[in-house]
This record gives sequence, C-alpha cells and structure tokens, in this order.
Amino acid sequence: MKLFKNFESLDPHQQTYAFILLEESDHVLTITLDREKKKNALHPQMVNEIAFAMQYAHSNKDIWMVVIQAKGNVFCAGADLKAMAGFAAPHDSTVPEPEGEILMGDLFNKVHKPTIAKITGDVYAGGFFFLAGATIVVAQDDVKFGLPEVKRGLYPFQVMAALFQVMPERKVVDWCIRGYNLPVEEAERYGLVTEMVAAENVDSTVENIINELKQNSPTAIRNGLAAYDQILPKGETHKYLKDMLMNTVASKDGQEGLKAFREKRKPVWTGN
Repeated sequence: MKLFKNFESLDPHQQTYAFILLEESDHVLTITLDREKKKNALHPQMVNEIAFAMQYAHSNKDIWMVVIQAKGNVFCAGADLKAMAGFAAPHDSTVPEPEGEILMGDLFNKVHKPTIAKITGDVYAGGFFFLAGATIVVAQDDVKFGLPEVKRGLYPFQVMAALFQVMPERKVVDWCIRGYNLPVEEAERYGLVTEMVAAENVDSTVENIINELKQNSPTAIRNGLAAYDQILPKGETHKYLKDMLMNTVASKDGQEGLKAFREKRKPVWTGN
C-alpha cells in the first residue's frame, strides 16, 4: 500500500487535518470523521486524509487495528455534492496529494489490519464504503441506512460493488434502484452489520471486540487479511465504476438531480 510519495518522511501525528481527528493508543488507531456541520460528507481532501491515516496503519506494525467513528448524528452523508459539482470548500490540511486516484472501494482491504466501524449516526450513499470495507461493524440500533442516489439523478456504482462483498446481490440492487432506508435489523440480517446494540452499549461492545482481537496474533491476522485482499476483485472494477458515476453526473438527469437537491425541490426527469 503506497499512496503518498515520500510517506516515510512524514509524521502522521504532526500533520494538520481539516476533516478528521487521529488518535493512537495501545495498538489502536482511531480515525474520527470531523465534519459534523456538513454531515461528514466526503470532501476530496477528507478522502485524502482518511487514505493517509490508513496508509500509516498499514505501514506501522505497532498498530494492530483501526477504529473509525464520527462526530454528530450523521456518520456520513456520502460524497460532498457541492464539491462534486466543482465547489470544493477551502481547507488548511497539510496532508499531501496522493500519487494516484484514491478509490474508497479498495482502500479498506489494503490496510491488512482489522477495521472496526463504530456507527452511532445515520449513513447514506458513499458512507457505506466504511461499513462494506470494515472488518467488523457495530451499529447503534436506531440509526438510518439509506441509498438515495437515484432520487438525485445519480447511482451508487462503487457502493453497489462494495456492498456485493457483504450482502446478497439481489438485495443490494433492489436497495440501489429503489432508494429506500434499510432498517438496522435488516442490515444485520443481510451481513452489513456485525452487531446491532443499544446506544448505551456501543462503546463497551467496541471495547470488548478490541480486547478480544488483542488476544490474537497481529501477524497472523495481518497475513490473513493480506491473503483476503488478494482474492478480491482488483482496482480496475472501482475505476470503471467511478467513471460511470461521473458520466451519470454529467447527464441531463444527473445535473437536474443535483440542481433540484440544491434548490430543495422535486426533480423533473427527462431520461437523458
């Protein structure tokens, strides 16, 4: 996993992060999505910061696992649609640009360390990269899971492929084309969520999983997850799907959907 040039000379704990918080303690790296006012929507530099932290976790043998959590009542609302339309917010992040394109659908599998997604807020659209990519997902029992892209003139191409790794394909396609909210108990039944717990039990459940993983060989786990990575579909799939997304964004329906979303009105579809 080599995403950033001269990474070895950069201290991750000395960087300025605009969109995440980073904490390392007792073999655990915790990444907190820190864009609460924007519902933790994925700004392009936010994706770079997450990838930078994940490369650090991959390369540091003293890190045995990663926890990903978020501030606020929305874990992640998916891609930043304003940034997608060319209006990316300025930032003061010192994390450098990656050498190549970051594909969220591949990122988590390249870490080769257990990743625990701690879900205490609603998840929409591209936010499901975190759930589909994580090794273990602990979700609060009252959060909402939604794929509303088709209601915006878009389609969750890469998310669909990522969800295929953990859920039945027919259910994923049904979810993608109908755009409804999936109850957490169904997400657990279909394999997207590992454990569904009450809000007051989320922290203790995650801590118990961390302590259980610490009893096992980090080397054996790392090698096992590296082997798992080798048998998954390769990056060309997600590159193709990202290109399909951009083609859909550029379509008349895609532009109408984004405009209607900004104007808070129902879109008028033309089928073009």
